[in-house]
Amino acid sequence: MAKSQHFPVLATFLTATAGRNMTRAAYVAVALGMAAMILLTVDAAYEVARRWIIALLWGCLAFFVFEWAVRVHHAARTHRPAAYLLSGRGLLDTVSAVAVPAALLLGTEPRAAWLLAVTWVVKVIPGVPGLRQLRRVLVVDARPLLSVLVLFLLVLFLGSVAEYVLEHEEQPATFGTIPSALWWAVATLTTTGYGDVVPITPLGRLVAASVMISGLGVFGLWTGILATGFAAETRRDNFLKTWESVSRVPFFASLGPSTIADVTQMLRTIDLPPRTSVIRKDQPGDCMYFIASGEVEVDLPGKKVRLGEGAFFGEMALLGNNLRSANISTTTLSKLLVLDLVDFRVLMARHPDLAQSIDAEAQRRAMENRT
Repeated sequence: MAKSQHFPVLATFLTATAGRNMTRAAYVAVALGMAAMILLTVDAAYEVARRWIIALLWGCLAFFVFEWAVRVHHAARTHRPAAYLLSGRGLLDTVSAVAVPAALLLGTEPRAAWLLAVTWVVKVIPGVPGLRQLRRVLVVDARPLLSVLVLFLLVLFLGSVAEYVLEHEEQPATFGTIPSALWWAVATLTTTGYGDVVPITPLGRLVAASVMISGLGVFGLWTGILATGFAAETRRDNFLKTWESVSRVPFFASLGPSTIADVTQMLRTIDLPPRTSVIRKDQPGDCMYFIASGEVEVDLPGKKVRLGEGAFFGEMALLGNNLRSANISTTTLSKLLVLDLVDFRVLMARHPDLAQSIDAEAQRRAMENRT
């Protein structure tokens, strides 16, 4: 009876766990596993702490087998085990769980078999947001990147053939074949090893100089394409996050999509921990704030007022006196949307109804502060 009572709890736990991304425990297991695998290759450390190293590796393996079993269980409950097992994440989890045991069962020497634990480090990839962003950049900018790759291969091949023609009689050991010249071209085009093999004919040196300069240009193009792509993806992510925050603020709820997009481009988002000062009294005011989530406390003479999600503050310094009238700080973890003075004036000019609403709220608060 006790087992039947505990099973739903266990099933719920397994389902919740399977739905999460890489947990802190998994990151710790990866770090410990990699440290143990490295120590496994150090003879002195292995002789002194052999049992501890092997025990740590088995412990990490047990964790990844458990994680894999949890995800398979969750996939079976949703009737999609094959979809999970054939997905990239499923294949990675499977390899992480079975690679080392399979090698040991096949009779591989233990220290060599445990080197397959290096597959564990790949498990951190799904949990790294920057890598997902890189994947999107590579997909979006695939054509420009491929064009530069073609340019790279053209320079590589043409340079190696030219050096073979010009140098193979003078340096048969180095440029005696096109594959040998290709190795020289790769080292030269990437500017990593052009000093170990040097053309000696005048035309050969001219070709080498052209290959070096082309290498700088090719990698400069790649860098520029990736930098531009990352900047565009960052702007896109920030826009979407700000849009989501703006749409949750009741003050903007009645606005149309085009107006919200206009507002979103003007606002910037800041995340503040509890007990962080946002505004100090008598300081010049150059922006106002909207509370997307969290809470702030306004320190007024004789009382303290708390403003929650959807409220705004700091507008009084922009409407009249440019000095702040109160100290304001966060009480909880808060996400604030910041509207700078210049953008505030542009927004008020474009949307007079918003200007009237903000002005009415400012007057109401001013009357409350006097009482």
